[in-house]
Amino acid sequence: MKVLVIIPCYNEEANIEQVITRLRAAYPEGDYLVVNDCSTDASARILAEKGYNHLNLPVNLGIGGGVQSGYLYAMENGYDITVQMDGDGQHDPAYLRAVAAPVAEGKLDMCVGSRFITKKGFQTSALRRFGIRILSGLIRLLTGAKVKDVTSGFRACNRKLTAFYAGNYAHDYPEPEAIISAVLRGFTVGEVPVVMHERQGGESSISPLKSAYYMVKVCISLVVYRIILSRKKGDT
Repeated sequence: MKVLVIIPCYNEEANIEQVITRLRAAYPEGDYLVVNDCSTDASARILAEKGYNHLNLPVNLGIGGGVQSGYLYAMENGYDITVQMDGDGQHDPAYLRAVAAPVAEGKLDMCVGSRFITKKGFQTSALRRFGIRILSGLIRLLTGAKVKDVTSGFRACNRKLTAFYAGNYAHDYPEPEAIISAVLRGFTVGEVPVVMHERQGGESSISPLKSAYYMVKVCISLVVYRIILSRKKGDT
């Protein structure tokens, strides 16, 4: 099956070369696309000089718009499976096959790489773990789906879900919203255990203040999304 690894990139000059090197070594049979979201550092220069397969966006779209661009690319080029993997070095490509396997075997439409099943490796801060548990509980309440690592950007999708995301994807902090939108439309979502690492270099764009904003915004968005979709189903 044709597999595309989508790697969103914003100011990852300290990480992107190592990410691609590790990916090529661990998964040489797959294709990849780095989506450079108008980085202001040397990311674009590194991508060009190294000859990495990449797409330079004309304007900054944020993480959601960058990933959606990758899904559009996948649909236009006939890929069967898409795997999203962050450009900061936290996701270990050694687990890429394990994440993609349930999708390739037809068991799931989306498989999320979860750090919270075996609880090995980098577990993020206590504050963020608390927020993730809240989001996980809210998604279970709204959809019945049990997903522990709802903010994990390490995930695989089949062709049907890739096509859906190519036309429908949240732009700000999209991972939890992507799960609820998939489940409420009948797609199956599950998890497999992975080990993640701390960011290898650079700084995260999510500050403590942004984390608080993220929690409030996403919780409201999930509830509103559930209400809107329920009303649409009622109208039909």
